[in-house]
Amino acid sequence: MIVKFLHRISHRYASKWLVLLFDITVVIATFFLAYLIRYNFQFDFDLLTVLKQTPYVAAVAAISLIAVGSHKGVVRFTGFKDIINVIIGANILATILICITFLSRKFISDVDNVFDISGSIIYIHLLLNILFLIGAKLFIKSLYNQITQDYKSITNVLIFGAGNSGMLTYDAVQNDTKSGFEVVGFIDDDERKIGKKINLLKVYSIDEINEKFIKKYNVEDVIISIQNIDPTRLLQITGNLFALGLKVKIVPPVQSWIDGDLSVGQIKEVKIEDLLGRDPINIKNPDLEEQYDNKVILITGAAGSIGSEICRKVSLYNYKKLILVDNAESALYDIQQEFRQQGLGNIDAIVADVRNKSRIDQIFNQYKPKIVFHAAAYKHVPLMENNPFEAVSVNIGGTKNVADIAVKHSVDKFVLISTDKAVNPTNVMGATKRIAELYVTCLKGKGHTKFITTRFGNVLGSNGSVIPLFKKQIEKGGPLTVTHKEITRYFMTIPEACQLVLEAAAMGNGGEIFVFDMGEPIKIFNLATNMIILSGLRYPEDIDIKITGLRPGEKIYEELLADGENTKKTYHEKIMIAKSRPVDIDEVEKQINKLTAIKTLTQPLEIVSLIKKLIPEYISNNSTYEVLDTKK
Repeated sequence: MIVKFLHRISHRYASKWLVLLFDITVVIATFFLAYLIRYNFQFDFDLLTVLKQTPYVAAVAAISLIAVGSHKGVVRFTGFKDIINVIIGANILATILICITFLSRKFISDVDNVFDISGSIIYIHLLLNILFLIGAKLFIKSLYNQITQDYKSITNVLIFGAGNSGMLTYDAVQNDTKSGFEVVGFIDDDERKIGKKINLLKVYSIDEINEKFIKKYNVEDVIISIQNIDPTRLLQITGNLFALGLKVKIVPPVQSWIDGDLSVGQIKEVKIEDLLGRDPINIKNPDLEEQYDNKVILITGAAGSIGSEICRKVSLYNYKKLILVDNAESALYDIQQEFRQQGLGNIDAIVADVRNKSRIDQIFNQYKPKIVFHAAAYKHVPLMENNPFEAVSVNIGGTKNVADIAVKHSVDKFVLISTDKAVNPTNVMGATKRIAELYVTCLKGKGHTKFITTRFGNVLGSNGSVIPLFKKQIEKGGPLTVTHKEITRYFMTIPEACQLVLEAAAMGNGGEIFVFDMGEPIKIFNLATNMIILSGLRYPEDIDIKITGLRPGEKIYEELLADGENTKKTYHEKIMIAKSRPVDIDEVEKQINKLTAIKTLTQPLEIVSLIKKLIPEYISNNSTYEVLDTKK
């Protein structure tokens, strides 16, 4: 019954007029107390005069408190701003009383002047109002929290960061009675703060947080509340905390706080994206709106992870028409329905294969696109290693078709989505993407179209990437499979990848290969252990990691620049342009035409041999095609 009653009252708030009445009652009580203090708790004053002054003081108090709106606050959520309002209201009250006292003494000669209040009384009254009004609200808040917390489970938490952000986080947690959090201390790297107390809570160093400490204080969560924390440091902190079996939450950047205030609901679990080991890449270019304004934009591979996100980003601009092309019917239908539910118009979804040149030509002829994002490709390394014909037909032949048709129809810009696996390739997939890069480079200056290439690493959460695979393996109870303990990869989020693509389209003048400064590569083994811990499990007690060996064509380390390439800077520090080695355009086009003319019955070894003649830096790794390298 008590629990139900508390649950019922927790959803009700006192009327603001009831709060105002309570505050006025406190002001009247402190008014009498001010007289008692002034006269050393002796009744050496005219009690009748005080009683006559009471309605007058109450009326002025009502005006003052209504002016600052202190009665509108919810008492159980009293915070810093509410306290400031009370102080301002009390000062307004004292100022009005002083002003009226001065005027009454000048213009009213009556001995029983109720407006004449001693200055010492007003000053004492001011101090008592501040003390009792704030104290009453904080007492009610504390009492409410104590009563409600006795009937719900409490999670003891530490706040990492004893600075301004940490204080705001502490206030947000303390003010939210539904959070179930109880802050038991702070953690900080600053030696000057360690050992001291804030709000009666001790500040600890990260080295003091061990299993004994966690058991003693029954700590379950740590909230990281440091604005602009170095990503490498974040990775180190979370790794240490995960190892102790603690859950880690993080406070979002202050820019994303609602109306400048932090709420507990905004404090989220640390995600794997937060552990990239580098700052998130943000691009703000006002020219993008002009680039896509009133343009017909066509996206191939529009139903894929990258293609669909590009569609979403582009849909935010004032486009004329958005054409979504993909041969995956179900996935294309899903993205089409997503846009329809959002009420977006002028979007056509077309089922088509980039290998069908006449079909693509028909689409271009019908819609006359001015910007093309070419994201259609086969990307799975092991599958393409076993199916080189398909890799050539889509990644090279499909790109050639769309690029040639873009030139034919005078498209303004053609943006090719490439990969870091095209750099010094060790597999068929990477080599075919490198040839696609070469082909669009060869088209520079052959027509109106500007050809631009974007090259980036692995995308977190994309179809077939390691994150969804690990999630499925964790759901099944493991083990997680990693091909090599030392294997590393560059990572970016899907929004980051698509920001690069959109920016490249705006920045590029034709012929560039844009690459990202993606920070340090991440060990896949460490990624796996972090995902296990993020899932609330332990490695290896709950879920193990199995080393399976490198797959055909797989590298241990990826690269963003090929041998002989270096970079030049752009206006954005995270975006660079690769300076590619010069190529014999006529010879490259001749070999690409020969390669794309192969028949379905052509043997895989023969196909790979043709690829290697075109890409001399392509050396097979852990593959049956290594035999071709030994014959060179």
